[in-house]
Amino acid sequence: MLEAKLNPEVIGYNAGIIACQKGEQWQRVLALLGDMLGAKVEPDVTISYNAGISACEKDEQWQQAMSLLCDMQEAKLEPDVISYSAGISACGKGSQWRLALALLREMREAKREPDLLQLCHQRVREGQAVAADSVAAHRDV
Repeated sequence: MLEAKLNPEVIGYNAGIIACQKGEQWQRVLALLGDMLGAKVEPDVTISYNAGISACEKDEQWQQAMSLLCDMQEAKLEPDVISYSAGISACGKGSQWRLALALLREMREAKREPDLLQLCHQRVREGQAVAADSVAAHRDV
C-alpha cells in the first residue's frame, strides 16, 4: 500500500497486525504499530493495541506488553478489559507478579471488570502445566 502511494487506513494496518499476531510475529506487530504512528494513522484500542499486547503476551514479552499499555495511555486511549487481561497475563508469564497485581488494581480503579472467563482459562492452563511437571517429576524418581 505504501509503495503504491495509497493512504493506508486503520483497517489495512489492523488486518496486518491481526495476521502477524496469529502468526506469532510480535516483532512485526510492533513494527506495524510504529508504521501506523509514522503514517499519522491512529491505532485503536480494540484491534491495534489489544492485538499487539496479546501478541507480546503469547511470546512472553511482558516488557513489550507493558510498553504498549503505556503507549496507549500516553495517546489518551483507555485500555479495556482485554488490554488489561493480556497485560496481566504477560506479566504473569514473566513472573512479574507485582506488575500483574498493579495492573489488576489499575483495572479496578478504571472501573474495568476483570475478564473472569479469561482468568479462569489462564488458571486452567497453569494447573495443566503444574500437573505435567508433577507427572514428569514422578517419572524421574
